[in-house]
Amino acid sequence: GKIIYTDTDKIILSGNRDTLSIPLVMYQRSNKNTCMHQKPQVQRGKCIKKGQILADGAATVGGELALGKNVLVAYMPWEGYNSEDAVLISERLVYEDIYTS
Repeated sequence: GKIIYTDTDKIILSGNRDTLSIPLVMYQRSNKNTCMHQKPQVQRGKCIKKGQILADGAATVGGELALGKNVLVAYMPWEGYNSEDAVLISERLVYEDIYTS
């Protein structure tokens, strides 16, 4: 098919004498009270193939699953007083602001 129109609200594509409008979710609340948002990854006038990624969501970047970063951590409780505390011991993680909240 071929992309006829794309913006933040929808993607319209044509193929086999049919036109298909695909709505995109923009800043909607999910059932778990998180924000759902989709960004188009195709451009107007481009041809697409079956199975090609049209839009990215919160958990994907370029069609690849992107749920976070893995890091090796150690946890040692101290008499039950530090149940929600965390310490990262890595200069690279600190200097590159990998886990800054």
